[in-house]
Amino acid sequence: MARRVEGRRNRFRDFFLCSLPVAIVMAFLYVLVSSSIFGFYTPNVPSSSFESTYYKCLTQMLDALNGTTTASDSNPLSIEAIRKKDPSLSWRVEDEVESHASSEDQMVNNFVHGTWTRERGGQVLNDTPEKLYQRRMRQERREKRAKELMNNDNIEALEKAAIQRSRSVDSVAPGNYSIWRNDYHKGKNFEDLLRLLKDQIIMVRVYTSLAKMTNNLALHKELETKLALMEEEESISIDQQERVLDTIREMGQLLARAKEKLHDCNLVTNKLRAMLQTAEEELLHTQTHVTFLNQLASKSVPHAIHCLTMTLNLDYSLLPAPMRHFPRTENLEDPDLYHYALFSDNVLAASVVVNSTVTNAEEPSLHVFHLVTDKLNFGAMSMWFLLNPPGEATIQVQRYEDFSWLNSSYSPVLRQLESEAMKKFYFKTERSESAESGAENLKYRYPKYLSMLNHLRFYIPKIFPNLEKVLFLDDDVVVQKDLSTLWEVDLKGKVNGAVETCGASFHRLKSYLNFSDGRVSEKFDPEYCGWAYGMNIFDLREWRKNNITETYHYWQNLNENRTLWKLGTLPPGLITFYNLTLPLQKKWHLLGLGYNREIDVKKIEKSAVIHFNGHSKPWTELGISKYQPYWIKYIDLDHTYISSCRLFE
Repeated sequence: MARRVEGRRNRFRDFFLCSLPVAIVMAFLYVLVSSSIFGFYTPNVPSSSFESTYYKCLTQMLDALNGTTTASDSNPLSIEAIRKKDPSLSWRVEDEVESHASSEDQMVNNFVHGTWTRERGGQVLNDTPEKLYQRRMRQERREKRAKELMNNDNIEALEKAAIQRSRSVDSVAPGNYSIWRNDYHKGKNFEDLLRLLKDQIIMVRVYTSLAKMTNNLALHKELETKLALMEEEESISIDQQERVLDTIREMGQLLARAKEKLHDCNLVTNKLRAMLQTAEEELLHTQTHVTFLNQLASKSVPHAIHCLTMTLNLDYSLLPAPMRHFPRTENLEDPDLYHYALFSDNVLAASVVVNSTVTNAEEPSLHVFHLVTDKLNFGAMSMWFLLNPPGEATIQVQRYEDFSWLNSSYSPVLRQLESEAMKKFYFKTERSESAESGAENLKYRYPKYLSMLNHLRFYIPKIFPNLEKVLFLDDDVVVQKDLSTLWEVDLKGKVNGAVETCGASFHRLKSYLNFSDGRVSEKFDPEYCGWAYGMNIFDLREWRKNNITETYHYWQNLNENRTLWKLGTLPPGLITFYNLTLPLQKKWHLLGLGYNREIDVKKIEKSAVIHFNGHSKPWTELGISKYQPYWIKYIDLDHTYISSCRLFE
């Protein structure tokens, strides 16, 4: 019997202990449902005996859970007893919850399935007790660190550390101009850094204007001061890369602040468009002045060449008459030899043409040079070639003033060059001294067009009446191959052999002549291909047969008012030799060394004749440096006359 009673007690105890967790959970659910923000209230006492009994049991459980019983220390179910026995993290949330509940952002806290949930602004944030504890510990560490930072002894060291860190850390900011970017670190090309700096300067100008426009005077003054400092700096060399990096960082920080305060897409776009338009106008104005200055420079004679000409003229005047004659005069009219026509007033340029031709000739003794100049340079030309004869080749020097047949009554161009209208066009003060007044005609007002030497090419049969074929060379060419085979070229009844210059749509007849004039449009095809003066083989027999000079005179008379073409010799040449020109192979003549800086070196070396046409002549400071060696190689820089005049120093 005693054993049976003892067994019942044990079973009841086991049942009670197993049911206790379930009862606790149910009690919590009841309390949470019937309470508001963790504050328990006392419900009305139920009337029924069953409800009264249930209420008493539930009250005892709640008292045990809240530790409100008098015997809380001895009660194993009380919260205090459990905390003392096992103070785990799960029960260390009371203070944290209370502190959060009293913060500025009031939250609704609930405990569901072992997790604290906080409601803020309609959002539910799940924080486990571990997260809450970790958050509190981080806050304590921040407070402790802040107290340490307030120590005055560490302020200076912290400032230095902050400055050093700001230089080494890349700030992530939107835009190309906000902050110093990782794209442009020290390993970047220095030219890219300079481009970035220039871009920043442009943006500083934009924001400076916007700051003034929006009455943001403080920022405007700061931007304007920074811009003035940048513009005052001298050109930056490649060894100053570190300074460029620092400047870019500073500019980036300034632009970031300016962008934050001032950036408006429409305003920035309009300002950039206005700046672009202003830059285009300035560029056009600058190009006009560059053209004018190039014209001015090309008109002037370099000091060294002027010195050479004057020295040679003086020495020629002192030379006895018997010593002024050139040898081998019997070759001057021999039709079996290779005859060249060269019209020039530049003694140094003429010497390069002759020297380069003779140097590259297979049989120099068969080559004859007919050089025609004016009376001002006749003595210098004669003296130079008397002192420096072209080896076994033959040379003749003449002055066109000695041609009795060349007068204004015979030559329309000579009459026009002497007319008042032409002088007014060329020498009127406002046209010759200002780029703006005559900018549209600058390229045509070239002094070479005023020289009769430039127009003598239309009188070659008259100058050399006994010759049958002549190779005409300009004085700004260099001969690199033997040219003797040109006399063997069959011109097929044509008068002129030349290299064509037309491409897809340029250098055609319409580019040189006024086709709005009926006299031109009725006679010529606007798509007819142009060709180059400078290296031309002329069949003088066909020339005389086709009355080329008379044709030239006819059109020159019609163009007295420059309505058919502007000044120059190529347009009348295209008209005069229309359908009478045979195209030569491109290898014979290469143009552009006086203006085109992109010519392939291999093409230069393969060409028989290279032509420095354009304003950048190789004997001037305007010459393109990479092409000048092709010309200078045919000059003896140690020559007494050249060294005394300090040529190319």
